[in-house]
Amino acid sequence: MQYLLSPMRRAIEEFHMIEPGDRLAVGLSGGKDSLAVLAAMHALKRFYPVPFHLEAITLDMGMGDMDFSPLADFCKERDIPYTIEKTNIKEVVFDIRNEKNPCALCANLRRGALNSAAKSRGLDKVLLGHHYDDVIETFLLSLLYEGRISCFTPVTYLDRMDVTLLRPFIYIEEKDIRRFAQEATLPVVKNTCPADGNTKRAYIKTLLSQLEKESGGIRQRLFTAMKDTVPGWNNQND
Repeated sequence: MQYLLSPMRRAIEEFHMIEPGDRLAVGLSGGKDSLAVLAAMHALKRFYPVPFHLEAITLDMGMGDMDFSPLADFCKERDIPYTIEKTNIKEVVFDIRNEKNPCALCANLRRGALNSAAKSRGLDKVLLGHHYDDVIETFLLSLLYEGRISCFTPVTYLDRMDVTLLRPFIYIEEKDIRRFAQEATLPVVKNTCPADGNTKRAYIKTLLSQLEKESGGIRQRLFTAMKDTVPGWNNQND
């Protein structure tokens, strides 16, 4: 847990993510990243000097063959309030719209549904599981496929929803999350999405692995370049 807590706390404090009395929701997909965020935040809550309330929300997107009961048990064991929000996202994306590139639409629908679910429970900040590798991959995706320098930010306020998105794992590498998930035997729920593993992001992940073998340290250099150029990363003290 310590190799998650230290960099997570660094991100929380560097970007002023949590204020006294905040009501936080972790978007719990069932993947290793969101489970690790929830476990780490639960551990942090026990000793962090800033008091906050913590809940978990899972979106049931109608994929089928996804059993969320292990997530419910995980939350119950830690006395974390847990909500499953049913949606028709799978039907909209794959059946009605029949999207050839479904990930962007699905992501937008998921964000909207998660934020609405949080607001309905009186929660004002939503924690997502994006980590160090996600940052670099998103930066490259924007550069190579959109022709712009862009990336999500550690803290994002959505004025239309009056919800703030937090990404406390931005300094944690995926390999460390994977190691923690295995050692802590997190109850990961297999993703049954038809597009899982067949995306541009999956290609970028493979490309980065190859580049890292050829030129060690490329992830760190890309992360530094992104942090120096993307607004919201280099003005946290403004």
